[in-house]
Amino acid sequence: MKIKRILVSQPKPATEKSPYFELADKNNVKIDFRPFIQVESIPTKEFRTQKINLLDYTAVVFTSRTAIDNYFRVAEELRVVVPDSMKYFCISEATAYYLQKYIVYRKRKIFHSTGKFSDLVDVVKKHKDENYLVPLSDIHKQEIPDLLDKNKINYTKAILYRTVSSDLSDLEAFDYDISVFFSPSGIASLLQNFPGWDQKETIIASFGPATAKAVTEAGYRLDIQAPMPQAPSMTMALELFIKKHNKNNK
Repeated sequence: MKIKRILVSQPKPATEKSPYFELADKNNVKIDFRPFIQVESIPTKEFRTQKINLLDYTAVVFTSRTAIDNYFRVAEELRVVVPDSMKYFCISEATAYYLQKYIVYRKRKIFHSTGKFSDLVDVVKKHKDENYLVPLSDIHKQEIPDLLDKNKINYTKAILYRTVSSDLSDLEAFDYDISVFFSPSGIASLLQNFPGWDQKETIIASFGPATAKAVTEAGYRLDIQAPMPQAPSMTMALELFIKKHNKNNK
């Protein structure tokens, strides 16, 4: 059987220039996009149990736009006025520009990195006298606290939002030829929404070692893994697999 239907467990790309659309056209496959996880803000009452005073910190480290949204949400709900002197350290330039939603960008001390947290830590190290707040999800990369600890950065983690499984009850028949996952949380959502699901001939693709580990630990067969030297992106890994598979199943 040729591959005809693919489920990507992420939101549909906002731009038509996405490589997923090109993949679909070139290989005559239909791609559905459906997020398996969603972000849920932690209520202010729950945040208070962390005993964090936003004004105790002189700088904030932002690893995502979601972190920015929730930091300023909590500040507003607690009626805290974030001082103009606050310094912002952002994972990427795009994340830094997103701050314009909440502050006058040109009047603030804003630093950004290349998209890698290790590079951002290099920037943070140049400002070691700051007291950093790091807004995160309940599920976050262990690399973040590990690198901050390794470099002896004075920081506090603030859990402001959590990752939860989406309700997929409308997907009555989970019968795609390929299902693509990007995080262990996505696999947890699969288990929660489809208990007892039998993989059979369904091809599972995963991105990143943590997701690959989650797939196999859940008892599933992992067929496509990215990034790999010959396929640094998920779309490239999918294309290589589809061409080989469809050639063998003419």
